Amino acid sequence: MPQADNRTIGSLTTAILVLALLFVAQSIFAPLVFSLFIIALVWPCQLALQRWLPKLVALLLTLFMTMAIIITVGSALAWGFSMLGQWLFVNADRFQTIYLGWTDWLDHHGMGIAGPLMDQFDVSWLVGIVRGMAGRLHSLGGFAFLVLIFVMLGLLEVEDFRARLVLPAAQPFGERILSANRVIAAKMRRFMMVRTLASILTGFVVWLFALGSGLELAAAWGAIAFAFNYIPFLGPLVATTLPTLFAIAQYDSWLPAVLIFSSLNVIQFIIGSYIEPRMTGTSLAISPFAVIFAVFFGSFMWGVSGAFIGVPMLIAFVVYCAGAPSTNWIATILTSSPASSRRS
Repeated sequence: MPQADNRTIGSLTTAILVLALLFVAQSIFAPLVFSLFIIALVWPCQLALQRWLPKLVALLLTLFMTMAIIITVGSALAWGFSMLGQWLFVNADRFQTIYLGWTDWLDHHGMGIAGPLMDQFDVSWLVGIVRGMAGRLHSLGGFAFLVLIFVMLGLLEVEDFRARLVLPAAQPFGERILSANRVIAAKMRRFMMVRTLASILTGFVVWLFALGSGLELAAAWGAIAFAFNYIPFLGPLVATTLPTLFAIAQYDSWLPAVLIFSSLNVIQFIIGSYIEPRMTGTSLAISPFAVIFAVFFGSFMWGVSGAFIGVPMLIAFVVYCAGAPSTNWIATILTSSPASSRRS
């Protein structure tokens, strides 16, 4: 019994040290893990191109298409926040007036804390936050460049790595890793395909709704909803809260803002909780609590990139746990149904 306790303590200590290393060295590990995720997605594309083109030409085409997709999503988000920053700067007086109305209402109802807050409030602070978010998105160029280098080197190594895994000296772990990697890659490709379709649909519907309701910056809200929908739970929350805050300033009333907030949540609910699960099927049935934890934990560890790849890392973790008898119970707990823990 003491030996088992020592083993458990040793495993927990090792896990904590590994997480601490990943956090401290995030400038290296974040793009590395992100590149592994991209390699799992785009390798079939390169393999198909290699049947008709030389390997280096197929690699360059694959890298070009990969970066085009990443730039498209990132640019949509950066453009949306840039538009919000410009609109907020022009309409800052609206927010100042609304804030003064709130503080007067609170003061009349005996909430004196509003007075000190009113003296410190400055709309330029809110403008700075929005513009700062757009600036951070634009500054991800270095991260994207490092990811591109890792992806290029990784794609060149995929075939050699697979060959090494099937060597007798690498058994039995080589075959297990190879089998798990196939399952992980298939699940991630399906996850991203469904997520992309859902994001496009969400952005389009939000854009149409914003146009129909007369909400300003309709195209920006559609772009933000499209890009943020790649981050489960946290992304849709931001994509519905921001338009609501801006609607308060535009309409100078709570009722239109409440209607807009409710309508956007209905859109997110129908697409995220009804349409998307039907497209995904049971192969990615992971506990919603585990998904939320993965998104927030990834965000804590590596910021925006961590929030984006939090769920893919969870998928990989579940598959590897399901492949070993000693950790299969972890995969069972993290899946939302017993059937979903089977490797398919």
